[in-house]
Amino acid sequence: MVALSSPSSIQTPMPWSRLFEQPAPEFCLTDLIPLAGQVPITLRGTLFRNGPGRLTRGGKSMGHWFDGDGAILGIYFTEAGVKAQYRYVQTDYFQAEEAADTLLYPNYGTLAPGKVWQRWGKPAKNSANTSVLPLGDRLLALWEGGKPHALDLETLATLGKDDLGLKKSDSFSAHHKIHPTTGDIYNFGVTFGKEGVFQIYRHNAQGVLQQRGKFAIKGLPLNHDFVLAGDYLVFCISPVRLQVIPALLGLKSVSEALQWQPELGTEVVIVDRHSLEVVSRSTNDPWFQWHFTNGFVDDHGEIIVEMVGFPDFASNQMFVDIPQGQINTYSKGTLWRYRLDPKTAKVTEAYELGDRSCEFPLTLESQTGQPWDKTYLGVHRDNADVGHEIINAIACFDQHTQELTVADMGEHHYPSEPIPVQNPENPDQTWILTVVFNAPANRSELRIYDGDRLDDSPLCILALPEIIPPSFHGKWQHS
Repeated sequence: MVALSSPSSIQTPMPWSRLFEQPAPEFCLTDLIPLAGQVPITLRGTLFRNGPGRLTRGGKSMGHWFDGDGAILGIYFTEAGVKAQYRYVQTDYFQAEEAADTLLYPNYGTLAPGKVWQRWGKPAKNSANTSVLPLGDRLLALWEGGKPHALDLETLATLGKDDLGLKKSDSFSAHHKIHPTTGDIYNFGVTFGKEGVFQIYRHNAQGVLQQRGKFAIKGLPLNHDFVLAGDYLVFCISPVRLQVIPALLGLKSVSEALQWQPELGTEVVIVDRHSLEVVSRSTNDPWFQWHFTNGFVDDHGEIIVEMVGFPDFASNQMFVDIPQGQINTYSKGTLWRYRLDPKTAKVTEAYELGDRSCEFPLTLESQTGQPWDKTYLGVHRDNADVGHEIINAIACFDQHTQELTVADMGEHHYPSEPIPVQNPENPDQTWILTVVFNAPANRSELRIYDGDRLDDSPLCILALPEIIPPSFHGKWQHS
């Protein structure tokens, strides 16, 4: 896994750069007409996706892809047909900046406007732009630096912040895990003081806080995701630490103030999911990951986790480049498996499952914390110019055959994270839903694939009424 530096000047913009040229327009509930194929008869429910829809305001650009204003895409599959709508999360920050028609707040990669002394004390903007959690009668728009925002499930109207019973200083990460049997929701948030403290939460299926735990770690880390594996929660905390003084004084954004410190190694912390107490922790050779696929405990009592691994933190700069329409720093992530000893948290084995550049790995939620059959993920096509292209295909990695099947949509097609959905009448059948920017046709589409035949033509292609910028994460909610 090697981070590559790409040429800084490309004369011809890549087709995907059009996704970032202007803020995405909202649209009201609109009928979607198939361009090809038919929607499976038993596919009933809603696909929700969340991601940055706006990265500029008043002629000023935000400093990082992660800073864009969150916008929710809802696609509703009913007996009467398929409809979609797209709405921005109306946070207080969004409304204030919209009224002022300029950027007002600091964020992960964006400094507050004005002189240094004018930046002190300004609250960080909650962008509500990373993921979603359907929860009873509401949809939560998640952003890991703060509390979620609640939205109406049917209209996507913003209802306000939802504190989920947490303390004022708590945050709620974008990568919760739902136990497939109990429905319990596990998540974490990092609070900062003299050291970083991981606050761990267990909510019931209705979103009522049931239990808390915590552990501290030296320095102020960045941690985006974790794993539910059998009776354990697993945190792999890479050696990225915040330079506190430059960030506090507004001399650097948080993104700029984060340093890769490989000498610290990657710390693995294993937590009992029943007591939320630390079982073991250890320091290992350094690696970085944004996303895990899943985890489980094998027949020998060891923990297996799968992730997209990176050699360092260079991918963070790549996510600065992407909204500017040109990748100057390319960092390759590949699929990895790690074996951990729960008694010591030591890595006993680590191996790469393939050298294909990839991201956004997922499996069925019904297999969370258990052995799973297939990993679905975004990849680069064969012979793709990976140093300059964003993800431009989806794929399935079969855990039993170790084979990778790619849905190659053709040149200049850019899919989002592939969401697997089980057929309620035949749980052995899985559909894959992905939102695709079809650059040659200059439109966004929803594509539905047979999960067992990704290399076949899609079962259905539905045109969306507007172009949707790449979103980060989504969820399927059955009817």
